[in-house]
Amino acid sequence: MNHELFSDDFTPIGTDRLLIRRFLPSDGADLAEILTDPKVVHFEPYDVFTPEQAVHEAENFAQSSCFYAVELREERKVIGKLYFQHIGNFGTYELGYTFHGAYQGMGYAKEAAAALIRSAFESGKVRRIIAYSDEANTRSWNLLEHLGFQREGELREYTYKFLDEDGQPLWQNMLIYAMLASDAASGQ
Repeated sequence: MNHELFSDDFTPIGTDRLLIRRFLPSDGADLAEILTDPKVVHFEPYDVFTPEQAVHEAENFAQSSCFYAVELREERKVIGKLYFQHIGNFGTYELGYTFHGAYQGMGYAKEAAAALIRSAFESGKVRRIIAYSDEANTRSWNLLEHLGFQREGELREYTYKFLDEDGQPLWQNMLIYAMLASDAASGQ
C-alpha cells in the first residue's frame, strides 16, 4: 500500500457534467447558497451558516486538503462539496457530501462521489472508504448503497443536534457504510 495521501497530488476530476476540484476563495457566494439553507444542512453536524460565515468557510476550504468543490461545468457554478479525509492508518478515508437543494435529485451527488471514489481507488493510495449517514436521512444512505457501499453497522443514539421542548437531546442513530478497493475492482 502506497503511504502517500490521496490529496498529495490531487488533480481536478472531470465528468460529463461536473468538475471536482479544490475550493477557491472566490467560491464563497456559491457555497453560501448551500450552507445557508436549513433543509440542506439539517443532517449536517453544523448549524446553518450566515452568508458571511459561508464566504469565510470557502476561504478555509481553499486551504484544506479534504474538501472538494463540485462545479457544474457549463455554468461554472459550485453546486456541492465533497469531504474526503484520511483517517487512521492503512489507507482509510471518510467520504461526505453536501449539495445545493435546487440540484438534488438530479444524479449530481452520485456522479461526483462515483468519480472521486474511482479516482481514489485508482490512485493506489486508498484501500477503504467509510461514510456515516443519519438513519433518518434515507436519501443519503440510499445514495451510498447505489454507489456500492455496504452497511457495516449502526451506532445507536450516537449523537444529537437538536433538543426537544424540555431541552433533552433528540438522539440520532448513525449508519456506518464502507467500500473496499477490492469491492470496486470486482464491481460489487
